[in-house]
Amino acid sequence: MARDIQITYDCGDPAGLAAFWAEALAYRVQDAPEGFDSWDQALEAMGVPPERRNDASALVDPEGAGPRLFFQRVPEGKRAKNRVHLDVRAAPGLEGDARMAALEAEAERLIAHGATRLERHEPAPPLFTGHLVMADPEGNEFCLD
Repeated sequence: MARDIQITYDCGDPAGLAAFWAEALAYRVQDAPEGFDSWDQALEAMGVPPERRNDASALVDPEGAGPRLFFQRVPEGKRAKNRVHLDVRAAPGLEGDARMAALEAEAERLIAHGATRLERHEPAPPLFTGHLVMADPEGNEFCLD
C-alpha cells in the first residue's frame, strides 16, 4: 500500500510562504479545528500567545488528491540550493513556443506574488521540453514545467 506524504518547509514566515504556495498550487489553508471560525480563534483558545501564532501553517489540496504542505518557522535562513524541489506543471499538453509562452505567463503571475525567476531552459527535443527555474519568496527553488 502506498503511503500518504506531507511536504514540509522550514521557513521564517510560515503564513507568508503558505500564502504564496496556496496561490501557486491553487491550494487552501487547512481549516481551523472543528468548533472554531478561524485559526486565530482556535490558537487563542489553546493559549498560544500572539507572537507564536505564525510558528506554523498548513495547506491542503481542495480536491483532496495532492499532499498536505506544512510550513514551520525555524531560526536559520536558507543556506544552499535545494536538493529536492517541486515541479509545478504549468503547461500540460503544450509544446514548443506555446509551452514556453504559458510558462512565462505563469512565471510573471508568480513573480507578482513574490517569486523570483532564476533560469530559463529552452526545449531540446526529443527529451527536454523546456522549463523555468524559479524561487519562492524565501529562496526555495522550484521549476515551472
